[in-house]
This record gives sequence, structure tokens and C-alpha cells, in this order.
Amino acid sequence: MLPLSLLRAAENSPMLVELKSGETYNGRLLNCDSWMNINLKDVICTSADGTRFWKLPECYIRGSSIKYLRLPDDVVDRVPEDDVRKHAGRGGGRGGGGRFSTSGRGGRFSTSGRGGRVGGRGRGSGDGGGRGSRGGGRGRSGGRGGRN
Repeated sequence: MLPLSLLRAAENSPMLVELKSGETYNGRLLNCDSWMNINLKDVICTSADGTRFWKLPECYIRGSSIKYLRLPDDVVDRVPEDDVRKHAGRGGGRGGGGRFSTSGRGGRFSTSGRGGRVGGRGRGSGDGGGRGSRGGGRGRSGGRGGRN
């Protein structure tokens, strides 16, 4: 199960958000986006030291500032089953294949199995990826000088 699938299933649920700064926000989730930015309504904000409180009708929280989220237990049961299956067979991680890859290795537009673009600017042993060669490494000049 992916975190964003869980968050989307948690819309209109109460949740607690703690920020990296230590502040906490308790409210109902209105929506979230793919960067985990969230909108909350009926919010109670607590300062990092726990001495001050604010009541807000609505707030926006940037996803990169979130330390953790606490959701109700029943939200896990509401995640759509097809969403779980859709992401289960994905490749990914090291060697999981990139865009248009047919070999399971390499990056964007790779069909050769040695990374890089179709023109082959990879670092494998079969494509001249050694230092100073034209096929990869640090460019045409072997790491010295200007641009490729």
C-alpha cells in the first residue's frame, strides 16, 4: 500500500500532523496532492513546546515539512483494492527499468541494457564507458577541460 493511496482514502477523516519544527495540527483532511501537501479544516494548532494553541478554520501544510501523520485505524480498510493491485507489480529501485526500457536496466529510452539514452552514454563495459573514451565516463576529454 502506498502512502498517497492511504492519504487519499483518509479524506474527511480526523488526523494529527506533526511537523519537523515540532508543531502539531489536528484537523480533518480536505485533500492532498502527489507531493503530500495537505489541506486541513477545523484545525487546532499546538506550538512545539505545547504551551500555545490556535484554532484555525483551514490550513495548508507543505508535504516536505511533515515529520509524521497519525490516521484512524479504519482508514486502512478504505483504501481501494484496485489501487493496491495497480502498484503491486511495479518495477523500481535499482535496475527496475526506466522509461521505455525493455531490458530492465538503464535509464531513459534505453533498449541496449547499458543505461543512458538511445545514443548510449552509459558506463557499462561493452559501450566504451572507460575514462577518456567517447562513449561515457567524463566526456570526450577524459575529465579535463570543457563541455561535451
